[in-house]
Amino acid sequence: MIHPYAVLGFLAAVFPITATPGASVALLIQGGRRRAVPVILGTVTGLYVHATLAVLGLSALVMESSEAFAVVRVVGAVYLVGLGLWTWFATGSRVARARTDPTYTRALLANVLNPKAASIYLTLVPQFVAPQENLAGQIYVLVTAHALLAITWLSLWAFVLRRIPTTDAFRRWTRRVTSVVLVALGVRAATT
Repeated sequence: MIHPYAVLGFLAAVFPITATPGASVALLIQGGRRRAVPVILGTVTGLYVHATLAVLGLSALVMESSEAFAVVRVVGAVYLVGLGLWTWFATGSRVARARTDPTYTRALLANVLNPKAASIYLTLVPQFVAPQENLAGQIYVLVTAHALLAITWLSLWAFVLRRIPTTDAFRRWTRRVTSVVLVALGVRAATT
C-alpha cells in the first residue's frame, strides 16, 4: 500500500498544475453553474483515463516516441482551438442546449487530449510509488487523491461563479473570454 506521505507529496506537486486555470475552468465559466457537474465529472474521468493508460503502459509508449507525443499534442491543440472557435460562434440558444449537453464529453476530451496530464502520470507518479508494491493500486490511490483535489478546486470555481450575476450580456462576455482562452491554450499546446 502507498504511504500517506507519498500521497500528500503527490498532491503538493500536482496542486499548482490543478490550480492553474485551463480548459476545465474555461468550460465552467462558459457553461455556468448548471454545467459544473458535467465539467467536473469529465475532468475527473480524464484523470482516470490517464492513470489507466499509465498502468497499461500505453502512455509510456507515447512519451518514449517523440512522433506519437507530437501527434497527441497537435490533436489536443486542434481540439482546444476548435472548441474555442465553436464557443465563439455558438448562438447560445437555450433550445439547442436543452436537447444535447456535450459538456461532459468536452471536459473529458480536453483532459484526455492534454499531453501535460499524461506526463503527470508518467514522470511525476513514479516519484511517489514504491516499485516493490502493487503499482496499479498505488497509481489508482494517487489518481483518486488527484481527482478529489480537482473536484474540490473546480467546485470552488463553481461556487464563485454561482455568486456572479448571469445576465445575457455577461453570458456573451464570458463566452467570448472562454473562446479566447481555449484558442490560446490550444495555440500554446501546439507551440510548446
